Formats: sequence, structure tokens, C-alpha cells
Amino acid sequence: MADLDTNSLSSEMVIKSFYKALSDGNMSTVERFLASDLEWWFHGPPQCQHMMRLLTGESSQATFRFEPRSVDEVAGGCVIAEGWEGAKAYWVHVWTLRDGLITQFREYFNTWLTVRDLKPTEEWEIRQQIQTVWQSQPRDLARRSLPSLLLAI
Repeated sequence: MADLDTNSLSSEMVIKSFYKALSDGNMSTVERFLASDLEWWFHGPPQCQHMMRLLTGESSQATFRFEPRSVDEVAGGCVIAEGWEGAKAYWVHVWTLRDGLITQFREYFNTWLTVRDLKPTEEWEIRQQIQTVWQSQPRDLARRSLPSLLLAI
């Protein structure tokens, strides 16, 4: 990936490549996907900030492995990845990209998430319907009670 050109990849492919590089332990490639002024937001138990620890070098991939079960582009430059490991760990990552770089990262750990598009359909008219573009679907956790959040994009 020495000649990596993130501008030529779709946002979904950037995120899939990011997780692949993370899984391979290739942190120099991981860093190339991230904007220098990355905006970060976390919701969940403080001890579960696994991605932050990975990206800052505080822990290694061996501590917690992010293996997405789904990666979906939901709106221009917004990609959602979801993963879970049994009944103990459920996570959702919401990535925002601009010009092929990750500029914003929102991490939700052990939290149900619904994402709705609230953008106006025309310059002066707000859409009459609020469109749900993505919802958590962790099959292994269907009977577990988790806090729920609504993310407006």
C-alpha cells in the first residue's frame, strides 16, 4: 500500500482498507487514512475506548480486535461499521470522510444506534419525513438491554 491514494477509493472502501490495515497491524497505513485534525467522539463505558487506545499506541490489536460484521455507506462520505463478539461487546463506528481522509470518528460501545438523515431536500424546505438510514442489528445481542441513541446526520 505504499502508493495508497485514498482519493481514488469510495468512502466504504477506505473504511474497509482501514480495518484491514488495523487487523494486519500496519499502523503506518492506518495513519495515512486519518486527517491530522481528526474529530473524535465516544459513547460507552470508559474502559471500552479500544479504538482510541489502538490509534494512540496505548494498546495493540491483540487487546481488542475490531472485525466489522457490516460496513455500509449511508450518506455522502458517512460510513457505518458494526461488530460484536458474543453478548459482551457490541460496537458501532460512524466515520465521516472528506477527500478520501477520515475527518470524524464517532464510536459507540454497547449502545444501540439509530441514524437518521435530517438534511433538507431543497434549500428552503425541510423534508416532511425523517428518514432512518441505519439501525443497529447485532444478532447475538437481540435479547440484551442496551442504552439507545439517535444520531442525526
